[in-house]
Amino acid sequence: MHKLILRMFFASTCLSVAMVSGAAWAAEASGVPTAADGIGGVVTSSKGPEAGVWVIAESNDLGNRYIKIVVTDDQGRYFLPDLPKAKYEVWSRGYGLVDSPHMPGEPGKNMNLSAVIAPNAKAASVYYPANYWFALVQPPPESDFPGTGPKGNGISPLMKTQQAWISQMKGCIVCHQQGDMATRTLLDNTPEGWAERITKSRPEGDRVLGNHGKDFVNTMQNGMTQFGRNRALTMWADYTKRVADGALPSEAPPRPTGVERNLVLTTWDWANGRYVHDNVASDRHNPSMNANGPIYGVIGMLGYIEMVNPVTGKQSEVGYKVTPNQKVELLPANEVPDAFPHNPMLDSKGRLWITDLGRFGAPKPNGAPPPDKMPYCTDPANKYAKYWPEPGKTTNTLVVYDPKGPKIDGLPMCNGMHHLQFNVDQKTLYLSGGSNQVVSWADTAVWDQTHDAGKAIGWCPMVLDTNSTNPSKGPTPGDVTITPDRTQWNDNAGTGGDMGEGAGAAVTVTKALDPKKDTRIGGFLYGVDADVHDGSMWFAKTGPFPTGLIKFHPGSNPPETCHTEYFEPPKLADGKNYAAYVCRGVSVDSKGVAWAACGSGAVGRFDRSKCKTLSGPAVADGQHCPEGWSVYDSPGPKLGGLKGAGGTTTDFHYLDWVDLHDTLGLGKDVPIMAGSNSDSLLAFDDNAKKWTVLRVPYPMSFHTRGMDGRFDDPSKGWKGKGIYATYATEPVWHQEGGEDATYGPSVVRFQIRPTPLTP
Repeated sequence: MHKLILRMFFASTCLSVAMVSGAAWAAEASGVPTAADGIGGVVTSSKGPEAGVWVIAESNDLGNRYIKIVVTDDQGRYFLPDLPKAKYEVWSRGYGLVDSPHMPGEPGKNMNLSAVIAPNAKAASVYYPANYWFALVQPPPESDFPGTGPKGNGISPLMKTQQAWISQMKGCIVCHQQGDMATRTLLDNTPEGWAERITKSRPEGDRVLGNHGKDFVNTMQNGMTQFGRNRALTMWADYTKRVADGALPSEAPPRPTGVERNLVLTTWDWANGRYVHDNVASDRHNPSMNANGPIYGVIGMLGYIEMVNPVTGKQSEVGYKVTPNQKVELLPANEVPDAFPHNPMLDSKGRLWITDLGRFGAPKPNGAPPPDKMPYCTDPANKYAKYWPEPGKTTNTLVVYDPKGPKIDGLPMCNGMHHLQFNVDQKTLYLSGGSNQVVSWADTAVWDQTHDAGKAIGWCPMVLDTNSTNPSKGPTPGDVTITPDRTQWNDNAGTGGDMGEGAGAAVTVTKALDPKKDTRIGGFLYGVDADVHDGSMWFAKTGPFPTGLIKFHPGSNPPETCHTEYFEPPKLADGKNYAAYVCRGVSVDSKGVAWAACGSGAVGRFDRSKCKTLSGPAVADGQHCPEGWSVYDSPGPKLGGLKGAGGTTTDFHYLDWVDLHDTLGLGKDVPIMAGSNSDSLLAFDDNAKKWTVLRVPYPMSFHTRGMDGRFDDPSKGWKGKGIYATYATEPVWHQEGGEDATYGPSVVRFQIRPTPLTP
């Protein structure tokens, strides 16, 4: 329906607005390059040259849909570089406009484009990113919290603050945008209509999501219950009814300016219309590794490894399965896999490492339960198991795929997993997840030597040094020795849920902590990155609310020397709200500053070197270093009707990525947020405290989770490098043109050239 509505709207608009090709404005193409592999020209409307609008060239002649997008300069001029030989449709799109007619074009032949002024605000708003529409949602006022339950104000008593409600509400953006056309249009804009909507899984869902469409229906149902079901359904119904009645965003997004106009976007379809979770391009510590090679992605929940080669544009895939005894096997092309790959990472040898969660999709013959964990998970002869045994069932497997074979193998894990990242030694692979209790890792050098998972993997519980006052600020301050008989559980840390988006304020400490003991904490670890400054690892702990950052160092003799620190975003002056919350991503610059990507729509800059206290009883609740935090809201509108500390931006940062090596072109150490609800990547200039918005205007509903950068050929300047991100919406049909899941998703390359006209 999404695509049909857009087509009908565009058609009616083009009939009602006089097109200006060859009419009042004759554009001079002065200064526009001419090149055999490019198309240039000028975009003008009835008002003159149109600055800061996108020019889009799309082709289906190359065996795989190919799109190139650039931005016009202040004179309306554009140049589309590096176009493969093919026939293209070329048109302009911009805020304040409706799409211009699609014109045939070919490389080597410049062409001017006639932009079409939007006839009214409604016509213009069709092209606004989702977060501008999401701003129309009106959460319950602060005065309604804490909730008093179904016999009171209908809000769950678990919802202690308005921030907790908004945290839960924005948790929907984990899977898809909020405010895109698919989520702001409903046939029945009543609470009953919304109740019906969240019980349905679209027919194409089985092909896109395997057998797991029902799991997401359950997630939506459970989410409504955590709010207070009727109160939440009423809120969403009020929102879509107001949109249906003609409500429009209160502000328009700005057009690209400055360096934003130097952006060149190139996209290739991949995954055959199925949901891609993440992509990877190179080795985090050597971005020239895999130069000119394929971009890798994983098809969440279906067991496919996806590849697209930016040099040729060709896509391919391989499937694998994890057997009941956790052996990993490649599959023939005609066999549909049933595994659960989540996140990929390349090592220094070009091998792909994948966290396979297996909890939904691992094969279970005749409905048999998952197997017991491997003996090494509880064997006292294993020093990690002796310190912290991991009994129970498992289907979590660390998969390693070598494309040179191709061949595939796996390490049966003792702990949960989610994301993964190599330390600076380029052999120790750290894993987030950890069953809410531990930090875990795999020594890939030991694996290569022995192929014995029991010898290669290790883990430590997260223990804070609360019994020491050592003022050291090194990677492992304090007494650096933890033993089981000297630790205690901190109720304030909780264990969190799987995703941690939710309900309630931070858990209250229910008993005093013993100052003579160290303190163990829990919580679900999500984003992970290496600190090249001191060799430690940083994790984003996504649950429970408000979340925070974990800094971990194994020390010289793990597990006894494992050292953990925990830092929450600071509380505001009211004592109940936080400067940022739901920080699920973390990335670290070369100076050791950790950048937290927060679902609240903010980026947190945390500089541990500013902390006055790093050990002792004060560190137990994570609120001991407010001086280390600086928090910056991302650009875009605020949620409607909110005031004061409850206010929040309408964007959502899934993960972030610090560009350590300048693979994008904005400089080294630039932190980049995934603008998952704003069709963008957002780069932050730490010196100027200014955002650069790198918008993906087509197809709309660019919802990405992360990104990765690579050098292909540094001698080629901007053309020899770039960063890659993929459309990662679980319901692929939310994407413009993809309502039947036949288009997309796409992987997008971002490049910054010197000027908008650089060929």
